[in-house]
Amino acid sequence: MIDRQNLQAFHPFSRLTRLLEGIPAGPAPLGASIPLALSVGEPKGQPPAFVAEEIAANAGDWSRYPPARGTRAFLEACSAWLERRYDVAPGLIDPQRHILPLPGSREGLFFATLATVPQSPRDGDAAPPVVLIPNPFYHVYAGAAVAAGAEPVFLPTTSETGFLPDYHAVPEEVLARTSLCILCSPSNPQGAAASRRQLKDLLVLARKHDFVVAFDECYAEIYTHSPPPGALDIVGELGGSLDNLLIFHSLSKRSNAAGLRCGFAAGDAKVIDGLDAILRVGGAGVPLPVMAAGTRLWNDEEHVEAVRSFYRGNFEIARQVLGNRFGFSVPDGGFFLWLDVGDGEAAAQKLWREAGIKVLPGAYMSVADSEGYNPGEKYIRIALVFDAEVTKAALGRIVEIL
Repeated sequence: MIDRQNLQAFHPFSRLTRLLEGIPAGPAPLGASIPLALSVGEPKGQPPAFVAEEIAANAGDWSRYPPARGTRAFLEACSAWLERRYDVAPGLIDPQRHILPLPGSREGLFFATLATVPQSPRDGDAAPPVVLIPNPFYHVYAGAAVAAGAEPVFLPTTSETGFLPDYHAVPEEVLARTSLCILCSPSNPQGAAASRRQLKDLLVLARKHDFVVAFDECYAEIYTHSPPPGALDIVGELGGSLDNLLIFHSLSKRSNAAGLRCGFAAGDAKVIDGLDAILRVGGAGVPLPVMAAGTRLWNDEEHVEAVRSFYRGNFEIARQVLGNRFGFSVPDGGFFLWLDVGDGEAAAQKLWREAGIKVLPGAYMSVADSEGYNPGEKYIRIALVFDAEVTKAALGRIVEIL
């Protein structure tokens, strides 16, 4: 289904390119350019001006290799932010032991999979180790699993499950082989946030079966109403231990800084050490000027509220334009629409042909189960990253065409 030799063919944006190849783009909506890429979750806003100032002020450090474990200032900024954002007991997170800088959460998730999946079956079992992955999913999850030699086990996340995995339905024999479980909350593409109870139950399960949970929380700061709970919120209820837990955060969405390539992992000190070791072999550190800018971004909240306000405005436009069409609802977090259009591929081709609008077919973020059912087949994913004028015009055309 997916192996190391066909990862490029499996990649969702490569598939979208092939789907639209040879189809001329139609006239774009008013105020938009062609192509209007609503398919990619790339912020169009800019990070605060002080990012460029910090990079310029630290330009003398471009010639230096970055310290693998990061600068003290960066680690302390990340730790302080976690304590402000989540229900974390003071002192629980030691910046030197429990945090590792990353060139983006995607890179961290990939290398964390290599670091946590054993090279031989667990407990002498002939079957390979398992990585539990939500379905639909961010493509790096599956790519990392097969690169590590694991068996990706895809857990359906449909409207029936609240767009989150049901871990109670995973067979015991699969849990016994599980080395890593990846949970994105708020989820990509549906924007569903796990409750504190769901997070707690998953971590209890992980400790029972001794696997690591990688909580991908890169969309945690983009929310409409209340901040979604994170894994650190429930640690105190489970004795205050970071065992079996790894969380990932990034400045890409929170700070409109996708090109900065700056984030961090935090959690179990043993897992952090393993991730550090494998990054030293095959990864890239975060350059010192970038860490200086990242330090200032993690210490600043004012710009983040402006980012949230921007996406709240776009979701209000979506509510006005879409109404009750396509199963629309405002998600718990993130900036995607996950719309039921009946046939995602056909809708993507039609929108491109008639309006020069690129959207991502949901099937390209999913795999079919043993009975041939693909949970993303009916859907398209739309990123609400453009300004209000373009967003309103684009959604209006989508309604007209579909």
